[in-house]
Amino acid sequence: MYRFLLTRQWVILTLVGLALIPIMIKLGFWQFHRHQHKVAQNAQIAHNLAATPVPVTDLAAVGRTLPHGDMWRRVTATGSYDTAHEVVVRQRTAADEQTIGYYVLTPLILGNGDAVVVNRGWIPAGDDLTKFPKIPAASKGTVTVTGRLMADETTAESGIKDTKGLPPRQVMLINSKQQAKRVGRPTLGGYIEMTAPKSDSPEQVPEPDHDSIGPHMAYAIQWWLFAAAVPVGWVVLVRRERRDRLASATGDAGSGAAGDGPEPSGAEPAGTEAADEQPVARTAVAPE
Repeated sequence: MYRFLLTRQWVILTLVGLALIPIMIKLGFWQFHRHQHKVAQNAQIAHNLAATPVPVTDLAAVGRTLPHGDMWRRVTATGSYDTAHEVVVRQRTAADEQTIGYYVLTPLILGNGDAVVVNRGWIPAGDDLTKFPKIPAASKGTVTVTGRLMADETTAESGIKDTKGLPPRQVMLINSKQQAKRVGRPTLGGYIEMTAPKSDSPEQVPEPDHDSIGPHMAYAIQWWLFAAAVPVGWVVLVRRERRDRLASATGDAGSGAAGDGPEPSGAEPAGTEAADEQPVARTAVAPE
């Protein structure tokens, strides 16, 4: 009855279905873990943004990679800007997430002589990308800035290619180690994304979104539903194939039986015509 399952076509179809089920289940869990990561990150951002600002030196140190748990913590730093070593970061978007321009990075020299990189905000790109853009002047003298502490950008983490051979004072990544070489003095790991004093130019980087959880949970459910649909679909196809084969076999049997039935009425029996055409034997009477 189900011997057709041993045909090449059905063996391949069954093996493909068996291979797809674990793959889809795994993809579902991958999306589920991304959902969990997003939820945890949102909670961390909200907690760190609500925390009381602390001095940047309480969390960051020279040559130290900023722990992920300290990202987005609000910090303060007091010092004077070193505008001579100011650089811009290419290919960055404004708050509208569409307009391309630059981030302005200005080292802030602390009271102990160490430096910390400050992202003062975004400016639009000029007509000539090979020239250093005109930057709004930084405050002179001693200033106190407040901002979000961020980890150094790397190509591995951000996906941004660290292109070489750029015009002078232009970079692709915000990285304290790279800036330390330019400044020529010890520089704290990570950087400050400035939020105060308020400034319209450069346009300050907006607060990160920590309300949206994205579509990852919906994608996970979809993958699991796909995995459940594979065996259901296989059973439906098997039953349909069996029904079609039974219908075909029944039709063939009916056709054969009709061919073996009696001849139509009124037809002459075979051999009748031949018999009628044979000459009648006559008895010869010998003359007396």
